[in-house]
Amino acid sequence: MSLALVPVKRLGAAKSRLRGALGEHADELTLAMLADLSAALVASPQLARVVVVTPDEAVAQVARANGAQARVAEDAGLNEALAAAAGELANEHESVLVVLGDVAGATPRDVAALFDALAQLGGRGVVLAPSRDGGTAALLRAPHGVIGTRFGAGSAAAHRALAETAGAPFCALALPALAIDLDRPEDLAALLANESAAAPRTRALLARLGYRAAAPGGA
Repeated sequence: MSLALVPVKRLGAAKSRLRGALGEHADELTLAMLADLSAALVASPQLARVVVVTPDEAVAQVARANGAQARVAEDAGLNEALAAAAGELANEHESVLVVLGDVAGATPRDVAALFDALAQLGGRGVVLAPSRDGGTAALLRAPHGVIGTRFGAGSAAAHRALAETAGAPFCALALPALAIDLDRPEDLAALLANESAAAPRTRALLARLGYRAAAPGGA
């Protein structure tokens, strides 16, 4: 059984690239995505605890309402916040799964695939689910101290390099529902078109706002 950490920014700071398209609904989207992701992770039997890491009490309330715990602390930066949370909440030998809060389409099936890949590595190492833009949507480390986190632009390559330097077994696993992190307007239609992604609350909100699935072959 493992710990899952979900980092979410303060409302008003999140989804800056979507605010032009969503306006006042950007914060509503952030909370809908978190509700979907929290529920999916809580339903995953591989995870003993799901903790949302955030500086925002409103975000924490949504996490708790969907079965997760919350660690509320001032924002020291994404990687710093994750390191502090893992150091405080995980034991030395525990595996830790990080899933970014804007990966709304995650399902328990995706979590199982990540842990199955880890088992194929012998139960120790790094399993990564890349996002479409070269980032990291989900990162599973066993034990969590095997590498640090380097979330940000180009983080998939950065995490691979850290694993190679540490001599840790590594696997990059393509999971369509995790590949779409909702960061840009074109990601909204892509999520709606992705049949492997769950995200019922996020889908309902986007439908209410008039969004439709991307055409086949679209972004």
